[in-house]
Amino acid sequence: MHDARTGNLLGAAALTVTDLVLAGATGAAGVSASGAAALVVLAASPGLSGTELGRRVGLSQSAAARMVDALEGRGLVERRPGQGREVSIRPTRAGRRAAGELLAARGTRLAGALAVLDDAERAALTGLLEKLLTGLYGEVGDAQLVCRLCDRGSCTEGAVCPVGQAERDREGRT
Repeated sequence: MHDARTGNLLGAAALTVTDLVLAGATGAAGVSASGAAALVVLAASPGLSGTELGRRVGLSQSAAARMVDALEGRGLVERRPGQGREVSIRPTRAGRRAAGELLAARGTRLAGALAVLDDAERAALTGLLEKLLTGLYGEVGDAQLVCRLCDRGSCTEGAVCPVGQAERDREGRT
C-alpha cells in the first residue's frame, strides 16, 4: 500500500533540497538552473551539439539555443564548427571554473542537508537512494538527464553509479 505521508515527506524533502542546491549552484555560477546544468554537462562532455546539450538538460532545441547564447554572452561557452553543419559547444576556461564552483556549492549544500544524519543513517540512506534512483531511471529513461547536475566523480569513485548501471542493464551492457 502507498504510504501518503512517506510520499509527502519525500516530496517536501526533494523540493527543499532542490531549492537549496539550485540556489547554491546558480548563485555560484551566476547562471540559470539550465545554464548551471549545461556547464556541468559540458565540463564532463565538451563538444556536444546544441541539440544534444538541450536533450541532456531537458530543453527544446530553441530553448537550448537561447541558453547557449546567454552562456556565450557571459564568456562561459564558445561555439566551434563541428561535423557538417553541426556546431560544437565547448566550455571556456571561465566556464570550466564556473562548473567547478557550482559543483562545490552544490556539494556544500548537500553536505549541510546530510549533516543531521549519523554515519549509519547516511549509509542506510545511500542504499535507499541507489534503489530509488534505479527506479526513477526507469521512469525517465535517460541517465544524462537524471544526472545533469551530478558531481560524477563523487558518485563513481569506489562505487557504481546506480543510474549508469540501470542504463547499462536496460541496454544489455554490463
